[in-house]
Amino acid sequence: MGIIIAILIFGLIVTVHEFGHFVCAKLSGIRVLEFSIGMGPKLIQKKKGETKYSLRALPIGGYCAMEGEDTTNNDPRSFRNAKLWKRMIVLVAGATMNFVLGFVAVMIFICMLNKVPSTVINGFSGERADDGSVTYYARSYETGLRHNDKLISIDGERIYSAWDFNNVFDKITINDSHKVVVKRDGKRITIENVVFHDTSVVDSEEVVDFGIRYDKKNPLTVIRGSGELFMTMSHAITSSLKQLVSGKAKKEDVSGPVGVVSTINEAAAESKNLEDAILNLLWLTSLITINVGIFNLLPIPGLDGGRLLFCFVELIRRKPVKPEHEGYVHLAGMALLFGIMIFATYNDIVKLVTGGFHG
Repeated sequence: MGIIIAILIFGLIVTVHEFGHFVCAKLSGIRVLEFSIGMGPKLIQKKKGETKYSLRALPIGGYCAMEGEDTTNNDPRSFRNAKLWKRMIVLVAGATMNFVLGFVAVMIFICMLNKVPSTVINGFSGERADDGSVTYYARSYETGLRHNDKLISIDGERIYSAWDFNNVFDKITINDSHKVVVKRDGKRITIENVVFHDTSVVDSEEVVDFGIRYDKKNPLTVIRGSGELFMTMSHAITSSLKQLVSGKAKKEDVSGPVGVVSTINEAAAESKNLEDAILNLLWLTSLITINVGIFNLLPIPGLDGGRLLFCFVELIRRKPVKPEHEGYVHLAGMALLFGIMIFATYNDIVKLVTGGFHG
């Protein structure tokens, strides 16, 4: 079941990505030779107008083949003969559609919740006496936080949504002081030496000593909550890529298709009910499609970002790089990407055999 769901998710993500290229190419007047879902042997193919539409056997990708992508020819409607700004829009369109899909999936996720969580403090651990006075057990209140503060960052780590609290507070221990930035009464202020701890809980390492505000669902709160969660996911992905490039990430943290399938299977298996399963799959779909969008925009040869980089070079030089030279660079980039994919797949299989995955 995990494999089937993964195929459906990957198929949707790839189709949406290539559809972005396809629509913008058509609108730009660029000749599209073939729009394919999947790779490998053709299962179904139909030609409509000048474009072939194909469904292929291997659900591991897809493509939008345009006239003159890597070669120069005399066709005025070829990709390389199109105006530079049109080519740049076509290249960015795929990742843009991935972001749109990710936002839609996040919005459906938020709509399925009972209320929309925020990053605004709604209360602190404490006890109200009969006379109305409150004794606070929350050290964060004692050290400067207040009701209705909107948390912006803790120790430099940005708080985009309520889901960022899990990551931040996993690293916090009691009695440590922290630099917290909040938005209070419309102004951004920095509070030094904030301590998080609920003193009413004896012998507890629990540090979260405040509650957050949950808003009723309406169009505005859903859009706000969706935007915040989208930013959380995007930030998590870019941070992971930075760790990977800098060498801070361990090789065990790198996963390929096998790892993704195993994660999807685990999420489906551990779901308590159908609603929980849908929420988990929406979360994973959002993460994967945003990841694909960001990764495709990296200036790596063979990716959309690599081709976009050559467009910027052309913009600066005021003349394009020779197609054959650009083609060699993209070929080397594709070889590197295939090498990374093979390594990630090998890594996934090792973790699967040794019990690194569950489900």
